[in-house]
Formats: sequence, structure tokens, C-alpha cells
Amino acid sequence: MGRPGRPLIFPVATNHKEQHMNQAELIAKVAEVSGASKKDVEAILKTTADVVTNQLQEGDAVAFPSLGKFTVKDRPARTGRNPKTGEDVQIAAKKAPGFSVSITLKKALNP
Repeated sequence: MGRPGRPLIFPVATNHKEQHMNQAELIAKVAEVSGASKKDVEAILKTTADVVTNQLQEGDAVAFPSLGKFTVKDRPARTGRNPKTGEDVQIAAKKAPGFSVSITLKKALNP
């Protein structure tokens, strides 16, 4: 049963499988398009992920003009509720990654 004022949300069954590209497929596609080896592409993607992670840990944003911008969002401490016991629980402040999609990518998807 949902909380008062909130509708219940039920998953919707679909007849099609969700399409997504996994890491191995991404590496293969980038290697095919660029002409680089899969090993080189894998190393570059890993290095890119490491650099983005390090910059976010330092509090810096990282922008990919054609894709979007990674940022760090501060989540303040708050009081939550344990759903099993109903007790109030203190949730500590934390940092969370954020991503904003670029206008270029939005326009490419919605010409």
C-alpha cells in the first residue's frame, strides 16, 4: 500500500527487451569506428573513468561538450524512517555524483 497522497506504481510489462550496450560492446564499437585496437580503447576508457573519478573526488566538474557534465552534489544530513520499525534514523550527509545531459545530445535525440 502506498503512502497517503502518493499513487501506487506498478511495473509495466513490455514485449520488447531493453536495448543497452555493455562495456565489451562499447569497446568493440569504438575500436571499429576509430580503427584503434580494442586493447588501446579499453585502456583509454579506463583511464578516462579514473580521471573523471579523481576530478570529482577533488570537487571539480568534468564536461564532455557533446555528452554532458559530471558534477558532485552535496546531500545534506537528514532524518529518515526505518520502514520495518518506523523509528526515525539519522542519515549522514554525503556527496553524490550528478550528470547533466548536454543540449547537443538532447537535440540529436529530438531533431
